Amino acid sequence: MSENEIADFNKNELWIIQKTLEERYRRTVETQFADSELRLDPHATTLTLCPAIFWSDGSANFVVTKVGESRFRCQFFYRVHQQFGTGIETYDDLAECMVSLLQVQADYAAKLNESVK
Repeated sequence: MSENEIADFNKNELWIIQKTLEERYRRTVETQFADSELRLDPHATTLTLCPAIFWSDGSANFVVTKVGESRFRCQFFYRVHQQFGTGIETYDDLAECMVSLLQVQADYAAKLNESVK
């Protein structure tokens, strides 16, 4: 692994993701591994290949990306122009990242449902 390469999710991190999803949805959620090129330094143009985990629930799609040792970013989206984060750029606690992501999306979905009524 080169200096600029980010390690894949480890077994403990995968367990945290799966258990958090099972608690939220009360079922096993199928996740997919992906790679994402991200600019980790906002002042540089260099992109870094980072491991990511993706899943969907209804029309919502979710991505958690590992950007370093115990460093994670997350977002959810519906369409290309409907991308949302939690307001925190990088988490150092994966469980907090997951819970925040799921809560922000649930709040957003509830607000959407309210405005449709």
